Amino acid sequence: QLLEAKASLSLAQAQHALQLQQAKAQINNMVPKKQFEQLQNTLREEQCKTQQLQESLQQQAEQTCRQLVRTQEEHEQLLHAAVEQAEGLEQSLRHAEAVLAERAAQLSSAQAQLSRNKLLIEELRGENRRFAMALQAAELKQKTMEEKNQLLEEQASALKQLIGKITPASLS
Repeated sequence: QLLEAKASLSLAQAQHALQLQQAKAQINNMVPKKQFEQLQNTLREEQCKTQQLQESLQQQAEQTCRQLVRTQEEHEQLLHAAVEQAEGLEQSLRHAEAVLAERAAQLSSAQAQLSRNKLLIEELRGENRRFAMALQAAELKQKTMEEKNQLLEEQASALKQLIGKITPASLS
């Protein structure tokens, strides 16, 4: 808008200069008074328009300057806010990385413990199988001993009965 206003002003000034030259040429050529007055009126009107354009141009320039200052201040505020936000995000990121590293260490430790526990469980399962086999063997041995014990008790009972029969007969 400022450039357009300057262009309009330059055009008006050029037209004004041209009209002034024309007016002077006509005056030199003994222009009639009525036409001279019309040209003077046109000249005054053009000067008035030029003055108005200059004032408008000045106002637009001042308004544009104020708007530029406001825009620059807003941009500086936005930049400051963005920098603060970036610093906050960077700090959050560092904190998150530290927490993540701690959790990774905990996870690694837990994984190592889990591996040790798996090995221990495998060892315990092996021991449990050996104990189960030993228990089975012990139960089988106990069963065999009980059967032998039963057989011995039956034999002892048979012997007692035989002794009981033999003893009265031998006494008599």
